[in-house]
Amino acid sequence: MNTKFLLDESRIPKQWYNIIPDMPGPLQPVINPATLKPVTPEDMTPIFPMSLIEQEMSNQRWIDIPEEVREKYRIWRPSPLFRAHRLEQALQTPAKIYYKYEGVSPAGSHKPNSAIPQAWYNKQAGIRRLATETGAGQWGSSLALACSMFGLECTIYMVKVSCTQKPYRKSMMQLWGATVIPSPSEFTNAGRGILAHDPDNMGSLGIAISEAVEDAATHDDTNYALGSVLNHVCLHQTVIGLEAKEQMALAQDYPDVVIACCGGGSNFAGLAFPFLSDRANGKKVRCLAVEPASCPTLTKGVYAFDYGDTAKLAPITKMYTLGHDFMPPGIHAGGLRYHGESALISQLYHAGEIEAKSYKQNACFEGALLFARTEGIVPAPESSHALRAAIDEAVLAKEEGKEKTILFGLSGHGQLDMGAYDAYLSGHLEDFEYPEEMIRQSLERLPKVCL
Repeated sequence: MNTKFLLDESRIPKQWYNIIPDMPGPLQPVINPATLKPVTPEDMTPIFPMSLIEQEMSNQRWIDIPEEVREKYRIWRPSPLFRAHRLEQALQTPAKIYYKYEGVSPAGSHKPNSAIPQAWYNKQAGIRRLATETGAGQWGSSLALACSMFGLECTIYMVKVSCTQKPYRKSMMQLWGATVIPSPSEFTNAGRGILAHDPDNMGSLGIAISEAVEDAATHDDTNYALGSVLNHVCLHQTVIGLEAKEQMALAQDYPDVVIACCGGGSNFAGLAFPFLSDRANGKKVRCLAVEPASCPTLTKGVYAFDYGDTAKLAPITKMYTLGHDFMPPGIHAGGLRYHGESALISQLYHAGEIEAKSYKQNACFEGALLFARTEGIVPAPESSHALRAAIDEAVLAKEEGKEKTILFGLSGHGQLDMGAYDAYLSGHLEDFEYPEEMIRQSLERLPKVCL
């Protein structure tokens, strides 16, 4: 029985899969926060190149990957698919567990799958610098890497609590030439306004997005790059699932359930969307998005129009949201601390095409410990959410006496997250309860959109 299922470099996908033609019903319009009218391509040109705007709005099922992007992908793609034999044995489960491992990228996560094309398209458009936000630092380090590859400057607003928790992520970004600014900061109007109200604010992705968007919009030579949520980011990540489908065929198997952690949605979309294409064509496959119990966007949020950021600079989209000014607790899975969700994933969840589940962080780290001691890989805290759900699916298969094939996304390694593991091993890792009152208050401030 093989452990690794590998593809040759020639099998790197030549096209990204766009799920929009296969969505259940038409998409809701994206709303300009200034005019409260549907966004036009011209509205987006101050912060995005037209090539990415076209991808964002495209109805084409397949979009060609530029050869220059595929050349950079060859550094680590195709990423391996593993069969978790030792984990299966430890669980004594009849289930077969596979994982698609994105931690082999230079940045240690799936994020370069979109960072590299975004940097390339901006370089082609004559942009000199990119501004972005980052939570745990996986996206920031990936964009820093991509900018270094294409000779662009890079400014990264890193959520302050993650900047403290993960100092070596900051070091990695700086190693690749990026300027890293803890957010909220004094460098933008958005940051200054938040600090004036709350000097000890520990930051959120919503705040960091506000700062990065403001930076890009106020500098002619600078564009904004987002690491999740948007359609074109989800599009770029589908290389994960497209490869995984080929690798599952090599294993002569097919998943009953596909599982991935979900914050803004790019990692889940990357693995699940190509399998949802099969589902749209009649294949029986479940897709499960897993999120933190302290920031339960899908499982506890509302499906409504909301701003993508705290300062109300980003477009308004219909999505599952906890409220644009919701301040999530400072969990170690910083990449999952986002108040909203991809519009595509939100619509799929609302239509019942995908499932969602949430976990507290101690349960996730318990699963990560078992995985590290059986499979040898230290998972990123974000990835441990998908792993926890995969373990529970395997245990359920054992209890029911049923065979089941499980595929989960191991979206990155946790070798720069030792502070989190130290806290868990010492018994000091705190489980944050669902902050119901905070979310209720935030939801009262949703924008009023009339279409």
